[in-house]
Amino acid sequence: MSALREYFRFLEGIGVISKSPTTGIETPKRERNGRQVLRSDEYTKMLSLAGANPRDYAILQVFLQTGIRVSELANLIKDDIDFVKPSITVRGKGMKEREIFLEKKGVHALKSYLEVRGEHFTKRVFLNYQGEPISERGIRKLVVKYRKEAGITKKASCHTLRHTFATCKAEKGVSAFQLQQWLGHANLNTTQIYIHLGKQNARKIMQDTSI
Repeated sequence: MSALREYFRFLEGIGVISKSPTTGIETPKRERNGRQVLRSDEYTKMLSLAGANPRDYAILQVFLQTGIRVSELANLIKDDIDFVKPSITVRGKGMKEREIFLEKKGVHALKSYLEVRGEHFTKRVFLNYQGEPISERGIRKLVVKYRKEAGITKKASCHTLRHTFATCKAEKGVSAFQLQQWLGHANLNTTQIYIHLGKQNARKIMQDTSI
């Protein structure tokens, strides 16, 4: 459409046609890929199912409480956790470090897991059943497992938990600048989508709870 509009504008400009046939035709809006976000009852069901397994429960809580990427969670080491502040230090894309403060649920989940995890030769926080660092693939399979067990039909993934964290924070008024810092986005425009989604969801909540 853009090419045709410019072509006919050129023809109109040199007098070949009197008026461009594209005048008044709106340019189609680019479709955005939908971002899956879990409802509170959905991720609560997943957490409930993982409750008997300290490692799995901690993994889900860290995703939901910090919004980190699956690669960042897989590479988390014990020295990255500060239970005094409390916070975790995350090495994101380009090995850029950022600090994310932990909520009480995240602190409790990590402490409970580390108590049963015991001492191992590796510094990595999350281990597989062989006592070796769990892979990104292993974490993805774990999330899919609990998603299916919870009866969630949408294609929820590790990234869905990241989207859920960001959208929930945006709904509660967290600024785009703060979200950008937590999520490790290089460009603020990437973060703005969550502010937009947060406003949309807030509007729907208002409508659904109308009195």
